[in-house]
Amino acid sequence: MKTRTIGTVEVSAIGLGGMPMSIEGRPDEARSIATIHAALDAGVTFFDTADAYHLHADEVGHNETLFARAIASWGGDTSAVLVATKGGHLRPGDGSWYVDGRPEYLKEAAKASLARLGGDAIGLYQFHRPDPSVPYGDSVGAIRDLLDEGVIRMAGISNADPDQIREAQDILGGRLASVQNQFSPAFRSSEPELELCDQLGIAFLPWSPLGGIRSAGQLGDRFAPFRQVADARGVSPQVVALAWHLAKSPRVIPIPGASRPESIRDSVTAVDLELTLEEFAALDA
Repeated sequence: MKTRTIGTVEVSAIGLGGMPMSIEGRPDEARSIATIHAALDAGVTFFDTADAYHLHADEVGHNETLFARAIASWGGDTSAVLVATKGGHLRPGDGSWYVDGRPEYLKEAAKASLARLGGDAIGLYQFHRPDPSVPYGDSVGAIRDLLDEGVIRMAGISNADPDQIREAQDILGGRLASVQNQFSPAFRSSEPELELCDQLGIAFLPWSPLGGIRSAGQLGDRFAPFRQVADARGVSPQVVALAWHLAKSPRVIPIPGASRPESIRDSVTAVDLELTLEEFAALDA
């Protein structure tokens, strides 16, 4: 498995996003754990979750608990595993989402996430989504405090624009480790954020890198260049898409979601697909 860095931590160049294992349409727990174990078997050492990845109001942190259980039950060495989680986005249990960026809430949420994940600190904690009712600097200030207190080892932000990235980097005293934004063949509007992260040396973590749960399977049908390269190389269009992400910048670490072992096994092969300049240009057009 090839590696990249988040902050000072070396992780697998492809991560695993946990949301499909805990929200609508989720599989049974045995299949989810098998998926996480398959990722670990394949050399994945970076896992992305959030306290809001759950269905019902009484199961906040479902995905965090699932990851903790799966990683603990795997038979290999997990000392290099980095689990990233997020706070500030909530689900009341009726299928809706809302935000809460109050500093006092974020601090409580982070400590609750730590209790579910275990250990003495969260490896990477990310402010999930800006709250329009709370000054952005106040929310990021809470993440800074968690970092200073040792509750978290690294700090990140998600769903941020360039100005918010710069503000967070300033508030955190240059310690912003990651930015997690939506980016895929279907959603390229985060290109400025990706380029800024590349300039600043901050890891860029594309969420829904294959277009989302409902659309990932049709990626090759929707985007002909990805199908053409896939057919020529004898791989899936999804693997081509992840290879394209990796070729965009050495700071990019895609986190495709999966709920089947076969999916993550396919995804990780992207680290070995070296696109030609012509292929990359066609995909990036």
